[in-house]
Amino acid sequence: MIFCSKNVEVKYFARTHFLKFKHLLFTDLKIIKPILDALTKEGYEKPTPIQAQAIPHLLEGKDLLGTAQTGTGKTAAFAIPILQNLSHKNTKNHQIKALILTPTRELAIQIEESFHAYGRFLPLKTLVIFGGVKQGAQEAALKKGVDVLVATPGRLLDFINQGIISLKNLEIFVLDEADRMLDMGFVHDVKRVVKLLPQKRQTLFFSATFPKEIQELANSMLRNPVKVEVAPVSSTADTINQSIYFVEKDDKLDLLIHILQDQKLDQVLVFARTKHGSDKIARKLHKSNISAEAIHGNKSQNARQTALSNFKNKKTRVLVATDIAARGIDIDDLKYVINFELSDVSETYVHRIGRTGRAGAEGTSISFVDGLDLVNLRNTEKLIGKKIPVVKEHPFHTDNLVEQKRDSNNKPFTPRPKPQKKEEITFKKPKKKFFYKKK
Repeated sequence: MIFCSKNVEVKYFARTHFLKFKHLLFTDLKIIKPILDALTKEGYEKPTPIQAQAIPHLLEGKDLLGTAQTGTGKTAAFAIPILQNLSHKNTKNHQIKALILTPTRELAIQIEESFHAYGRFLPLKTLVIFGGVKQGAQEAALKKGVDVLVATPGRLLDFINQGIISLKNLEIFVLDEADRMLDMGFVHDVKRVVKLLPQKRQTLFFSATFPKEIQELANSMLRNPVKVEVAPVSSTADTINQSIYFVEKDDKLDLLIHILQDQKLDQVLVFARTKHGSDKIARKLHKSNISAEAIHGNKSQNARQTALSNFKNKKTRVLVATDIAARGIDIDDLKYVINFELSDVSETYVHRIGRTGRAGAEGTSISFVDGLDLVNLRNTEKLIGKKIPVVKEHPFHTDNLVEQKRDSNNKPFTPRPKPQKKEEITFKKPKKKFFYKKK
């Protein structure tokens, strides 16, 4: 259904997507040549439905309210028009003109990598900042000038309070995964950031769900927004044999080595959450005489291509990849995918295991689940509409996992204590003190 009014509302489903955007190309969307060249280099020709629908409106400077999750092509849907609109400005003046606020370090890094990829032929500077690391390098990069800033709420507010960041020249604000901001206790930080933004700005607001508090936040931030709702990818191929292995976090590497003792697993794609984690897994496998390479955003293009080529030709048995780096992996007969951790975004699971079991071929996906993954497992099973079988026949199985949430730095999340109500606060009577005069 498409309603054209002051508030443009767009609702469309899988079949409508296919029919409406089947023959549309990025070249049809009035995108400038430097960005088109970058998209070609990334191997992109056709926009996803959310990109095809959102990009024209965002190029016109309209606000947008998107019901969409990572995995639908959402990042490119806002990154491409932001880069294009900013490229028409004074690019020599590197002051923060666009701010993307996101709940986790993992997602912030992925978004920054996307901006770098699509804007590689533009003179715009992009930076990501997040907590959990020393601020020196991030502070130095900010002082050199930044056009597009990707940030988690805590570190952003720290820098603002220290006078390191000013948002007075901001033109575009993106709030990504607003419902997860609420879930992780960041919504008050978001409101503090919004109060510091210029009134005149373009605002993009994305959330997978809209509880009351998120709806109220959206209403307070947006002006006559274009509304786009996309159905997430939610089905897995029946030809993929899926399984779960319950394991303590510290035993995951040993479990991976144990599974790879089976020589029939001759070509295995392992997904890791972080670049550091990818390197650590590859090093551990090397020490166990299992050929492995890692690919992620910190590797050079040549290094990534070499690793990918070695994996395709089966010179390397195991390829460890982050989700962003894995975009270029397209191997028709890949049989084995292992999730070293489950992603916070359930749709990512569908995309990951979709690397195997293609064109009716059989495939196998194995997911390691520790206490930090239990929430994600529940959400993933809810999305795909079925329980994933648990394999207990391995030396590291445990039935004693305790459910935990991750914070923005991939560590167990400890919720902030709720402030006490006035009537709950009690005061102890001070002890009587006696003073004696000196004689």
